[in-house]
Amino acid sequence: MAEPYNHIAIEEKWRKKWEENPINVNDGKKPKYYCLDMFPYPSGNGLHVGHWRGYVISDIWSRYKILNGNYVVHPMGWDAFGLPAENYAIKMGVHPAKSTADNISNIKRQIKQIAAVYDWDMEVNTTDPDFYKWTQWIFVQMFKKGLAYEKEMPINWCPSCKTGLANEEVVDGKCERCGADVTKKNLRQWMLKITEYADRLLADLDKLDWPEKVKKMQTDWIGKSHGAEIDFKVDNSDKAITVYTTRPDTLFGATFMVLAPEHALAKELATDETRKEVEDYIYKTSLKSSVDRLQDKEKTGVFTGSYAINPLNNKKVPIWLSDYVLADYGTGAIMCVPAHDDRDFEFAKKFDIPIVQVIAPEGKEFENMTEAYTKPEGLMINSGEWNNMESSKLKKEAPLMIEKMGIGKATTNYKLRDWVFSRQRYWGEPIPIIHCEKCGAVPVPEEDLPLLLPDVESYQPTGTGESPLAGIDSWVNTTCPCCGGPAKRETNTMPQWAGSSWYFLRYIDAHNKDELVSREKADKYLPVDMYIGGVEHAVLHLLYARFYTKFLNDIGVVDFDEPFKKLFNQGMITGKNGIKMSKSKGNVISPDDLVNEYGCDSLRLYELFVGPPELDSEWDDRGIDGVYRFITKFWNLVNSNLDKFVSPTKELVKIRHKLIYDITTRLESFSLNTVISGFMEYNNKLNSMAKEGGIDKETLETFVLLLSPFAPHLSEELWEKLGHDSSVFNCTWPKYNEESMKDDEKDIPVQVNGKTKIVIKLSVDISKEDALAAGKEALQGKLDGNIVKEIYVPGKIINFVVKK
Repeated sequence: MAEPYNHIAIEEKWRKKWEENPINVNDGKKPKYYCLDMFPYPSGNGLHVGHWRGYVISDIWSRYKILNGNYVVHPMGWDAFGLPAENYAIKMGVHPAKSTADNISNIKRQIKQIAAVYDWDMEVNTTDPDFYKWTQWIFVQMFKKGLAYEKEMPINWCPSCKTGLANEEVVDGKCERCGADVTKKNLRQWMLKITEYADRLLADLDKLDWPEKVKKMQTDWIGKSHGAEIDFKVDNSDKAITVYTTRPDTLFGATFMVLAPEHALAKELATDETRKEVEDYIYKTSLKSSVDRLQDKEKTGVFTGSYAINPLNNKKVPIWLSDYVLADYGTGAIMCVPAHDDRDFEFAKKFDIPIVQVIAPEGKEFENMTEAYTKPEGLMINSGEWNNMESSKLKKEAPLMIEKMGIGKATTNYKLRDWVFSRQRYWGEPIPIIHCEKCGAVPVPEEDLPLLLPDVESYQPTGTGESPLAGIDSWVNTTCPCCGGPAKRETNTMPQWAGSSWYFLRYIDAHNKDELVSREKADKYLPVDMYIGGVEHAVLHLLYARFYTKFLNDIGVVDFDEPFKKLFNQGMITGKNGIKMSKSKGNVISPDDLVNEYGCDSLRLYELFVGPPELDSEWDDRGIDGVYRFITKFWNLVNSNLDKFVSPTKELVKIRHKLIYDITTRLESFSLNTVISGFMEYNNKLNSMAKEGGIDKETLETFVLLLSPFAPHLSEELWEKLGHDSSVFNCTWPKYNEESMKDDEKDIPVQVNGKTKIVIKLSVDISKEDALAAGKEALQGKLDGNIVKEIYVPGKIINFVVKK
């Protein structure tokens, strides 16, 4: 009787052995492969089975690359500063330094249960002064290059987190972290000029092996468009309003203008009759987030009482305010052509504003417009000297035509805004800037970095727009490094994204005291070859990391300008009915109990078997039983045949090479759930063959080797039982041979006048004469008439054309 499968003993045994003899050793000769996980926030009580999924996927891929002869850079660390960690600390009533350290300890224990080949000597923590010294150093370099600057502006404000938020941190009008409704607040902010890199961020997406949906999300967020800025003079005033439009060809159809309520002229344009209504509307708008304003289905607005002059036809157009226009997009003012824009049409209908059609499909004017005509095809009408021109052609030429007329200029615009980089919180990297009345804002000298975050008792947000650091006079008051006079430190801290925008560079030189990363190591091990993580970071983290990398490339720190060559986004593991796992919903599944009951290997396999890795999958604990049965069945197959191997038959060789082919091709295409089902399928085949005529050693060794990245403990134990002294991971991934996979015989339909009468097995290399003879023999008694034509399509059909 086979020895029973004891996952607890086996997994404990091999964890100890791997610690003593690591399987991923850098001998300086192997080619590098950098496989990276999105490192976790240590902001909760630990990992659930959804977190495990990404780490299992990256470890399988890393082990696969090791078996293909690579030294794999596979590190792990902690994204420990910022709102997630601080909000958790406040909730638990402890200092964030303590809660963060406790959470890291617990999550690290759980991650080690996965048995991933992480190199813990590379471990980084964004709250470690040796790490954030370089986060601050990058900010200083950006400041010196003019990419970091101060600005007072209306920003997204979370009343719950009591801090400013970047546009990217607002989801459906709510705080990305806590879910509270986001409002607006005027605050002095530090900004990073990410817009300086807009064109490069957009163009370089083409060279990335990333999911198309992620590249589209970044393309849309950057939002590059071509058009014109056009000047509209305000009637009876020396003022002018500049609008940005992508459709200057429709200028003759502009029958009104809309300004953002925050526009500099908004209040000034109000007349005595409209002033109160205008001011009330401006105030109400200030309570809404930008996202809410864009998504509101019902359009609202207020007429200022003033008019502008359409520069092409000199007609007066009313000037309105509406919250669907944002001050920080374009010029904060738009010309409205209701006949050819859905939003403008809806607004015009609601407020009874004239609608003038200027594009006519096939040159025909609509008698009554019930909706906007938004297609570019058609001839221009009601457009003066532009009449009868092709609209699509005019759209391209109009910007330069307007420029020549002196009423505007051709221009390019972006939706991307500069990054709001400061937070009014405690738990973050201090911004290394000193404010001096004489010298202005000056950076902390590089030799004085890191600027340490002071220890405080009260770290809760103030809600006043000031960070808790502002109340520490002994820390705030300092001397100016330029003139030596009295000065004050910057009291806002950096956002949670600061450390995660460059952490992947530090892993490979984590203990370097003198440089962010040595150029020698950067050239050898960077950039990242495979990055694995959730799609929720498609715009935030990934865009920021690309921006940082391009900047560090510009100043010579690294010799590449894109951080991640290939990206894989794993889907989410949800609770029942597709509901996201959370403690508040009571549907969190911890991996701890499952590892104890079924073992790490079973949980690893089930994390993949539950569904396609790129899609969300609903968790069901019952499914892990089937995976455990598979492991036990394979364990018994190997153990029960150790002393009775047979010589490999042609059929066993064929199955072995088909196994290699199927597992390899599925793994390479990241169809990981079908890899697991493939193992189950071949396990059943091999068990049947073992019962019928026995099984050979090489076939079982091949199965174990293919299984090793997925179930490493089981595979190491079986590899040892198969008589090997060294680790299975010292081997090379097996290769398949196409000739060995070919079938000796094939099923061939035998037809009479194109209708199949019987199916026979024939050798794949049979001659035409022998195939036809075999077909005739099989049809004895079924051929009625004279054969006038004999057809054999090799490996496909035999057909006899018969006439009676």
